Amino acid sequence: MTTSAAQSASDPRALTAELVWRIEDLNTRYARALDDAAYDDWPDFFTDPCLYKIWPRENMEDGLGGALLFFDSKAMLRDRVLCTKDVCIFNPHCTRHFIGRASIDARPGNTWSVRSNVSVMQTDAEGRSRLFAVGEYRDLVVEEKGLLKFREKVVVLDSYTLESHLAEPI
Repeated sequence: MTTSAAQSASDPRALTAELVWRIEDLNTRYARALDDAAYDDWPDFFTDPCLYKIWPRENMEDGLGGALLFFDSKAMLRDRVLCTKDVCIFNPHCTRHFIGRASIDARPGNTWSVRSNVSVMQTDAEGRSRLFAVGEYRDLVVEEKGLLKFREKVVVLDSYTLESHLAEPI
């Protein structure tokens, strides 16, 4: 069932303007952490257990499980942070995430299904900017101890291929 801010206040799952703002803010802070390369903060956006997957649209539509990245716990997310910061050697660049307005559906138990378009630009050390990835976030957001967190963040990429390697989260 899709809810809206205009829905009756007697429905406990009704989307209020404050809730919509909190969900949009969660995505904004998530993008800011990635753009600022604050990778140590990345796992804190998720519950434990969680699901983070980067999945090509073609595989999703065909029901194929092949994901480019797949993590199902905060421990796996933290391991990826270590890899990204300490092990992976890649060309220095700046990243900018552009996230569209969220489409939000209420689920039982203070849980919301959220879909947002996303595009990621990268600028290399020489100042050349290019489109790195385009797709959609398909999130399951929950409230945990008064904070909104991602139980699931599935990045559905419109293309199976990326122009360069995938070292950091999208």
